[in-house]
Parts: sequence; structure tokens; C-alpha cells
Amino acid sequence: MTTSMLAAPEPVQAAQGAIQNNAWLIIAIPLLGAAVLLLAGRRANGWGHLLGCATVIASFGYALALFTSVGGAEQAARSLHLFSWIPVNSLQVDFGLRIDPLSLVFVLLITGVGALIHIYSIGYMAHDQQGRVGRGNTERRRFFGYLNLFVAAMLILVLGNSFVTLYLGWEGVGLASYLLIGFWQQRPSAAGAATKAFVMNRVGDVGLALAIFLLYARLGTTQYSEVFARAGELSTGTVLAISLLLLLGACGKSGQVPLQAWLPDAMEGPTPVSALIHAATMVTAGVYLIARANPLYTMTETGQLVVAIVGAVTLLVGCVIGCAYDDIKKVLAYSTVSQIGYMMLAVGLGPAGYALGIMHLLTHGFFKAALFLGAGSVMHGMRDEVDMRKFGGLYRYMPITFATFAVGYLALIGFPFLSGYYSKEAIIAAAFGEPGWQGWALGGAAVLGAGLTAFYMTRLMLLTFFGERRWQHRTASDGGEFHPHESPAVMTGPMIVLGVGSVAAGFLFTSGERLVHFLSPALGELHEGHTVLPHSVIPVFTLGFSALGVLVAWLAVGRRPVPETAPSRVSPLVRAARADLYGNALNRAVAVRPTVGLADGLARFDRVGVDGAVNGVATTLGAASQVLRRWQTGFVRSYAMSMLVGGVLLVAALLSVGTP
Repeated sequence: MTTSMLAAPEPVQAAQGAIQNNAWLIIAIPLLGAAVLLLAGRRANGWGHLLGCATVIASFGYALALFTSVGGAEQAARSLHLFSWIPVNSLQVDFGLRIDPLSLVFVLLITGVGALIHIYSIGYMAHDQQGRVGRGNTERRRFFGYLNLFVAAMLILVLGNSFVTLYLGWEGVGLASYLLIGFWQQRPSAAGAATKAFVMNRVGDVGLALAIFLLYARLGTTQYSEVFARAGELSTGTVLAISLLLLLGACGKSGQVPLQAWLPDAMEGPTPVSALIHAATMVTAGVYLIARANPLYTMTETGQLVVAIVGAVTLLVGCVIGCAYDDIKKVLAYSTVSQIGYMMLAVGLGPAGYALGIMHLLTHGFFKAALFLGAGSVMHGMRDEVDMRKFGGLYRYMPITFATFAVGYLALIGFPFLSGYYSKEAIIAAAFGEPGWQGWALGGAAVLGAGLTAFYMTRLMLLTFFGERRWQHRTASDGGEFHPHESPAVMTGPMIVLGVGSVAAGFLFTSGERLVHFLSPALGELHEGHTVLPHSVIPVFTLGFSALGVLVAWLAVGRRPVPETAPSRVSPLVRAARADLYGNALNRAVAVRPTVGLADGLARFDRVGVDGAVNGVATTLGAASQVLRRWQTGFVRSYAMSMLVGGVLLVAALLSVGTP
């Protein structure tokens, strides 16, 4: 591997000043909050939610101070050593933090959006209709404890200075997501979704663990600075193997094909959990991993291409399935799958897309959180109903929810001059910049995805906020009547802030290429290639597909009566989309059934083979003892006869041996 293919190693300096030397407080504060909330018991029920919010807000404030202390893009990465974590012979892993532009933007996103979701959760969980009978709001304290744990784990993941530290946060996020997705554990569907998320994430975790083992075996270290500086010592095959194993980990955590099936099922958790997982924390971890390991991916074009293909396929899969669902949260969930696909496609483009992927991740954090919190507000006013066929005309009853949701919707479909327009447009242009067929295939998939996104999101808007009020003559699943109403200020306030971010974040990041320059020390300079289409044509092409998607949605839904139930006579494509494109069936055929069959076979071997042998020996010895026991008569004459017979046999044996 030639050194010319490597990104220039960035300088790493020791942390300076009191703010940087105490950066560990960003993690410690929410972690302490989680410990108090989970250990204090019911004594914290009255104020636990306030503590949960205060800790994340304090962490966000410290992150702002740290961002200010580091300064602009010309500043080098800072390293903060905390303690020796794993001192075992040649394996020496220090627990430390890496403060650089990439980790800083993630810290601000996680704590900033996380704080808004925490505040929103005060109102959302105040009347938890899914809470356990007789326990009222006592579960809210536990909920905030899990949220704090989630934020702390994600901060460890992005601030750690080595792959092992990243893995610690990686597993912490997996644990917290399991607890939150299954928060309403009395519902079998929630318990099943939590287990599914946990198991599918473990599949990806195996890939990440193997990549770390391979790095240590080849380089003897897992520290970022040492790995990236010595990456040139790795062979081409080793770099490709590591990049593919890291991609497997990213697919599990970010819900990419073929490990995407857990993400929509995660909607079984409370809606603020969905917002936190989909906007600011868990699903972004895979994109962060690929971006953080960019010096390795820059060395392997094959590894980059595989990442880009996985992203392109995933964005189309998410879009197609999102068109077929009537559950408002699941439509948004598949929207997340497709948008993360855009991010993976971008980081798979190498130096032409690393910064663009992170930019879309940041803008997506604003408008996707606004959309999920808006969906939660709709559910809050509609007795937890999620079927969009029972909505309609809600814009009159929820004006703030409608306005903030509409802003998020426009940003997501790439409406000009809103946040999503800037980031998605840049990714599509970069995809068309790939040489040959790759440019046509990746760029075409990205444009097609933009049109499909406009279709299913417009359908969602029309079914929810416009048209006939289909809830008027119906009852909710609990038998009550619908009385839609606006949510309290503690919920609408964060939605308004996120709505403003959905409008302004894109312009703020792209103005003067501010974000690209800021990220360049960690991700390298952005390389612009020659696109297979003229630059001036690509925006027209993209906006045309998006407008077509909006038009088709209006023709299909906006001007027609909406049936109470989904039509059963549909095309094979719609049937396949309703079945998640048979992703779950494929998982069952490829992984679940063989695993269950292997487990049953091993259990049968244990029962029949191992236990059978042991039981057979015991049975044989027992039968022999029964026979021998008959010789123990207790009569002296019997024993004398036995001795006589034995002596005769012994003498006969000696005589036979001694006879020539």
C-alpha cells in the first residue's frame, strides 16, 4: 500500500485548559443522572424527570463551552488521557477522549437534540396510557434513567479515543435501546421488538469485534491515532477485510440492509425513544464508525464501493416499504432507514462524500426529531392511535403540531432552501460524480429515492392533516371517542425549536462551506469529481422527481376518499412492500430456522447421546449390582462354598499354566 493513498495523519495534541481537561464531565453528568434515577427508587418519582432533563441540558452547556474552547478548523485534534483501562501484557488500552471536529459535532447533536427530547418527554410521559395498572407515573422516573443512560453511552461512543472505547459505548447503546424499546414490557410485541433489536445488533457487533481483533493482531494497538498513522503497514486484503467487518457492525447499528428489520419494530417503544434513536443517537453510530475510520476506507476502493452500494440499496428498500404502511410511526421509521441509506451512500463515496454524509446526518437530526415528536403529539391528541386511515383534517385542531410537522416534511423531501435540500442535493451530485456505471447507478438510485420519499411523505401529510375527518364517527382501540387537541407547551416548545432547525440548519452549515471546512481536519478535504450529468441539470432532475412524487401522492390520496381499511386486492409490489420486502421471511429462512434447528439438534444429542450414555452406564451398573447383591446372602456356608469354588478354580488355573 503506497503512502500516497493514505490521508495525511492529522496532528494530535494534549488537551489544554480546564474546560478540555474536564471534558469527561460531558459523559459523567448524564451517567450520574442515570445512576441516581435507577438506584434511588420511588423516592425520586416526584423529581426524577426534572433531574433527567437537567443533566442532559448541563451536558449540552458543557459541550458548547468545549466547542468554543477548541476553536475553528485550524485547530488540531485534542487527546485527553483519563486512566489505564486494560493493562494486560502487550495489550495496553488507555481510556481517553478524542476531541476533534467530528466528535464535537456529534456531541452537540446528541446533547442538544437529546435535551429537547428529554423536555418533550416530561409532557408525553406525564399521562402514560401504556403504564402499568395501578402504578401511575412511577415508571416515568425509570424512563428518564434509561434515556440518560442512552445519552451517556452514545457520548462514550463518539468521544472515545480508540476502537475499544468505541465498542464500550457501542454495547452501552445496545443495552439502553433494549431497555427503552421494551419499556412497556407488559406488551408481548414490545418485548419481542426489544429482543429482536438486541439479537440483530449482536450480529453486527460480531463484525465490529472481529475488526478490532484484526487491527490489534496486525498493528498491536487499537488507538485511533496509532492505527491511522500506521495503516500503511496493512496489506490490501487486510484493509478490505477490516472495512467489510466494520461495515457489518455499521449495518447492524444503523439498520442497513440486510440488518434493517429491527428498526421499524423499535416503534414499539414510547415515541420520544423513537425520536432519540432515529434522530440523534443509535442509528447515527454506523455512519460515525465509517466516517471515523475514513483513513482505512480511503485505502480501499472496493470497501468504499460496497458501502455505497449498501447505502443505495437500503435507501430504495426503505422508500418502497414506506409507501405501503398506514402506521404513522412505521412510515417515519422506514424514512429513517432510507435517509441513513443516503448517509451511508455518501460516506461510501470516500473523500467526495465523508463531510456530506455528516452534514446530512446533522440536518436529518433536526427534521427527523421534529417529525417524530410531531407524530407523538398527534398520538397524544388521538388516544395513542397510529393508523393514518383514522386521522384526517387534524391541522385545524393541532396548529402548532401541523406547522412544525410540515416544516420537517418539507425539509425531508428536499424542498428548496430548507435543511434537507442542501444536504441531500449535495449527496446526489456527489453520487453522479462517480466514474462510469457507478455514477449512473448510485446517482439514479439517489434521485429515484428522492421521488419515492416525496410520495410517501406527502401521502402521510394528506392522510393525517388534510381531507375528511375520518375519526369523527369512530372509536379508539380502547373504546373511547376521539377528541383531537393540541399538546401542552412542554411538548410544543421543543417541536418549535426543532422546526426552526429544520429550516435554518442547512443554510447555516453550507454557507461558505462552513461545516465542510470545520470537518476537514478529521475527514480530509472534500474532493469534487466530474459528474456524469452537468451540475446544472442535477438539481432540476432531483426537484422534478420530488415534484412528481408529490403530484402522484395527491392524485392517489388527496382527491380520493380514503377507505377505512387498506385494500386487500393490490399489486404484487404493494403486497411485497407490506411484507417488508420479505426481509423478515429471509431472516427467518437464513438465520432463525437454521439456528433453531441447530439448537434442537444439539439438545437432542445432549438428551439422547450424552445423557443416554451416562444413564446407560448407570443402568448397567445398577443391573450388575442387583445380580451381585444376590451373592450377599449372609450365610457362612455360602461364603465357604464360594471360597472353595474360587480356590478350585485358582488351582486349576495355576496347573493349566504350569503344564507344558
